[in-house]
Amino acid sequence: MTVNDQDPFKNIRPYNDEEVADVVNRLLETPEFISALARFRFPRLSRFLGPVVNLLVRNALAGQLRGVDNVAAMQDVITGYMQKMIDRTTAKLSFSGIEHLQSDQAYLFISNHRDIAMDPAFVNWGLYQNGMQTVRIAIGDNLLKKPYVSDLMRLNKSFIVNRSAKGIRAKMAAYMELSSYIDHSIETGNSVWIAQREGRAKDGNDFTDPAIMKMLYMSKKKKKLEFTEAVKQLNIVPVAISYEYDPCDAMKAKELHERESTGEYQKSQYEDIDSIVKGITGYKGDVHVAFGEPLMVDFESPEQLAEAIDKSIIGNYHLHPSNVLAADAEAEVDRDKRTLYQQRLEKIPGECRERFASMYANPVLNKSKLAQG
Repeated sequence: MTVNDQDPFKNIRPYNDEEVADVVNRLLETPEFISALARFRFPRLSRFLGPVVNLLVRNALAGQLRGVDNVAAMQDVITGYMQKMIDRTTAKLSFSGIEHLQSDQAYLFISNHRDIAMDPAFVNWGLYQNGMQTVRIAIGDNLLKKPYVSDLMRLNKSFIVNRSAKGIRAKMAAYMELSSYIDHSIETGNSVWIAQREGRAKDGNDFTDPAIMKMLYMSKKKKKLEFTEAVKQLNIVPVAISYEYDPCDAMKAKELHERESTGEYQKSQYEDIDSIVKGITGYKGDVHVAFGEPLMVDFESPEQLAEAIDKSIIGNYHLHPSNVLAADAEAEVDRDKRTLYQQRLEKIPGECRERFASMYANPVLNKSKLAQG
């Protein structure tokens, strides 16, 4: 048996316990990572005292990570950072539907996608706080242009989705590898998070791409399973994540406006990394994560499954005052909430305000359409 046979997913899977210590040491010896962390933590000081600040940050981080030599220990460190982020950037964080889940089951959580890092992080937080295992997280290789970013993500139980594959054969091979890894994870008792579509729903429309459902079936199909049985084995749970305020809403509104007015939008080199940082550090207001019930009925096609996921996500989506006001400026909401929304709207360039409002209004409109059948 070859090494590849023993570890067929080595190139895309999260790091294992025995790899953690070496990766942590590699990060501590990566000047670019330390410098980026120093600039993020101490932006003004780093401009004038870069080398000194870098040394202090490295030493502090080494102290925090001393003894971290397995995945669980790394998760405990991340928990501390997560609690600080919640305290600083959210007004309230709430969860519903966790009572539908069993702690001894592995699930495939399929959620709407608004934020690159925080969507799976909030799902994980709800599970962790309720004594359930955290998830393995699907993340596109377009976000991993820096080796240290890849190391950080894979330390946090992320696995790589190969979106950069070129040509039909390479793409099909990448899809099969992804499908097989997700199948393998569920079969071995490890829950997984994946978005309902490729890329964030920048316009606020949360609709599942049937192509994702087809990808999930590829591995099961190879094993000669019918689609209906394959879906039941995957143990799919739709999740609706709603932010009162999206820290990246101004960036998204600008992109949507440019695409609408010019027909295209060119991302800057590290725009995705900027979005990750802004999503983590920016103000979110109230955040609600709604876990749907596991989908255990018979589905005959990927399109039918995608529709069921849409109904669960849209139906369970928690509407905030920001959504209600965007859909109806005259709606009755708390005065402070109205003021907060108005202040945020006024910071948006005039030409982008319509797109800004629509991204918050669309969940209201979609929920109304669902109610009308």
